[in-house]
Amino acid sequence: MQYQCRVSVIDKKVFPDLQERYLNDPKAGACPFYHVGDTFLFKRYGGEDTFWTMGKGSHCAEAWDAISRYIYTALQGGSIMRGWTHDEHMMIACCNDGTRPVIFKIERLDYKVLVLSENPEEVIKCEVKQALESLDRVNRVEFHENPGWIEVFCDRNDPPHDEELLDALSSSNLEIVRID
Repeated sequence: MQYQCRVSVIDKKVFPDLQERYLNDPKAGACPFYHVGDTFLFKRYGGEDTFWTMGKGSHCAEAWDAISRYIYTALQGGSIMRGWTHDEHMMIACCNDGTRPVIFKIERLDYKVLVLSENPEEVIKCEVKQALESLDRVNRVEFHENPGWIEVFCDRNDPPHDEELLDALSSSNLEIVRID
């Protein structure tokens, strides 16, 4: 099983009374860096490690300090917040700016990788995608090229067995090198 982490900005707050009382710029307003609806996807597979590249200078330092530990935990397949949220693979966190906090939803995404011997044609991709997404515990399927692999996002509490994935692909004539 492999893991990604999706971080979404779900809210922003502003406390004008605190800004007026404590800031050099009493009209600083809401955080200018993030916007509600912003989404960031962190990955670690196939030589790509966006935890290091996306975190380094591309996020507000206060926000990164508050959320990076949860992102790292999710990318390692860990429980982000067991016993606190209704889903231990999800966390609601906010940055450390007390006068204009940004609220984030942090989610661990579970998937299996089917490594291919070669990249399939578009027609085969459509057939494979349809076959895999017809399985009960598969949520989404994505193809990657050079080298070729398929990401099969699945129910984290009851992922499909490798044999089920291979059976779904049996008529496609794709050669699966391995499943990660």
